Amino acid sequence: MMSMPLWKHLLLSLYYEGSRPYRWRETRRAARRARVPIVVLFYHRVADESPNGWTVSNALFARQINWLESHFELISLGETQRRLRAGHNARPSVSITFDDGYAENCHRAIPLLVERRIPCTYFATLQNALTGEPFQHDVATGSDAPPNTLEQLRAIADAGIEIGAHGRRHVDLGAIRDPARLYDEVVTARDELADALGRPIRYLAFPFGQYESLSSDAFMLAREAGYEGACSAYGGYNFPGDDPFHVQRIHVDNDMIRLKNRTTVDPRRIAPPRFRPADTGCLSASAEHG
Repeated sequence: MMSMPLWKHLLLSLYYEGSRPYRWRETRRAARRARVPIVVLFYHRVADESPNGWTVSNALFARQINWLESHFELISLGETQRRLRAGHNARPSVSITFDDGYAENCHRAIPLLVERRIPCTYFATLQNALTGEPFQHDVATGSDAPPNTLEQLRAIADAGIEIGAHGRRHVDLGAIRDPARLYDEVVTARDELADALGRPIRYLAFPFGQYESLSSDAFMLAREAGYEGACSAYGGYNFPGDDPFHVQRIHVDNDMIRLKNRTTVDPRRIAPPRFRPADTGCLSASAEHG
């Protein structure tokens, strides 16, 4: 599997070990004030074939979960929001999510989470689940990575994993200017996925999820359509008292040291610019359903 260069691993290891006293002190201080930030992680694909930048090996995934279990309280996305809303979190906590929806996740990763009763929210792209077509970002890199089928998503949901929406076609929602097309990606695709699974879909994850892929219009539409929350993917921590609707997430790579650095509250990431949706956008209440 792909891994970082040895020199970079050594530098990150030195950084992690050197900053551990600071991290420990700041976490203890935050715990006394019940202001410990909540880390929300997102994976894409857990597999041993066709390695790429968004794949974690099965063995490393198991190691990562073992380490997370021993150092954090693993909580659901809903519990994350509850603590943000209450403005109170006294324990280092992590919530696990997945994006896109890859078939290989059903082989070992999801069964591991189910067996250990670890909460997880699994964001699936509708079109790929319906047609079996690979994701365009995999086609572009020549990766052979089949998406989940609807049958697999039903099985995941039946096992207790919450299914979320990831749009219809895994497109950049921030680049959409046509209200009808945005409505289809955010709302209609959500409703069709819910009908196909026979379960409500409560959460949206923005495809790509970087600052430029977010938009006030999409956030507003998701709120008005009844979503309980929307997830970005540019990194950053969720502090008690933050807006619980917008959940910031951190990507998990195919290594341990970056996971340790990011989840133990890296001081370099303590306060990235937070995307704050504007109160109004270009969509009007009368036009957004058109």
